[in-house]
Amino acid sequence: MAAGLLPPPGAGTLASVLPSVVTALGSTRYAARPVLPLAPARRAVVVLVDGLGETLVRQRAGHAPFLRGGLSTAYSLACGFPSTTATSMGSFGTGLPPGAHGLVGYEVLDPETDRILNELSWQDGPDPFRWQPEPTVFQAAESDGIPVTRIGPGFFDGSGLTNAALRGGRFRAAYALGVRVDEALAAVRATPRALVYLYWGDVDKIGHVHGPRSIEWGEEVERVDAELARLVASVPADTAVLITADHGMIEIPFERRVDLADEPSLLGGVRHVGGEPRAVQLYCEPGAEQDVYAAWSERFGAAALVTRRAVAVREGMFGPPEQVEARVLPRIGDVLVSCIESIAIVDSRRMRPELLELVGLHGSVSEAETAIPLFHWPARTA
Repeated sequence: MAAGLLPPPGAGTLASVLPSVVTALGSTRYAARPVLPLAPARRAVVVLVDGLGETLVRQRAGHAPFLRGGLSTAYSLACGFPSTTATSMGSFGTGLPPGAHGLVGYEVLDPETDRILNELSWQDGPDPFRWQPEPTVFQAAESDGIPVTRIGPGFFDGSGLTNAALRGGRFRAAYALGVRVDEALAAVRATPRALVYLYWGDVDKIGHVHGPRSIEWGEEVERVDAELARLVASVPADTAVLITADHGMIEIPFERRVDLADEPSLLGGVRHVGGEPRAVQLYCEPGAEQDVYAAWSERFGAAALVTRRAVAVREGMFGPPEQVEARVLPRIGDVLVSCIESIAIVDSRRMRPELLELVGLHGSVSEAETAIPLFHWPARTA
């Protein structure tokens, strides 16, 4: 496997963001880990803009004059694999790689029920506290005396993914971005030490529906850019502001999409299909793994990276091999298919029509999907 397809070592991933921030706030909790060298602060606001990949920011920087001004000092990070929201939220919230926190894809196998679990919606899913038992960085910060406030849409509060990946502190519900910024400012001003997390998801939604090269995407980024500028200008002097993302996005032409409903030969020996169109995870019938691997390798050739689970784990796709937990292994597909070229793999037998119509996609290992920025504005006084 090409080295460029692997997550970077050390502090170069999304998992390092919150441990680095908490360290800058004075905690020694993560002293043994490689963290980013952030300047000390008493308070911090961390914003995650879903889908705002680094490649997109640079390509469409004209829509984001404020963020464009921060590019020269921004860190370039990798979100990890697969480059999808559920996995990235696990990495962001726990400070661990996917193989350790266990949120290893958009749709993955629940070995206890032999059913595919959508880790984003968590519909009929397992107990999220058992599925992801590791403490989050928010919980660690609270234990270290740093009050935590999380701001997002009300339906996130108590959801399966939130409980699995982002639990800890108090939750403040708000819908419009301007209101979320107001809530963040109120929260950070309320206590002499604070960690405030703000999530915004519409950049990703618009990118999926209209494509990240669309007029609509640019207009949304303009709105977000203006509110982020207001946030940075309005926080107290001892407050750092950091802005990151969970993945990037690319557009895949509809004529470049392979529908499994039209290629039944690819489904021989496959018990379940999981993952997503740019990063398929195949769960095989007993004894069928080699045949499935061979069939998919022959079909896609250089257009996709076809990897068996053991190889993917050994080569670090889910983080350092020694950190991949035994409880997590059965959740990972027996065979992984990561699209390299401009293709996607869909399954009209089971995917909802609106999902088949999405223009923007992500999940695989390309730089456009995995590269994320970390903008940082240090505290003016510590």
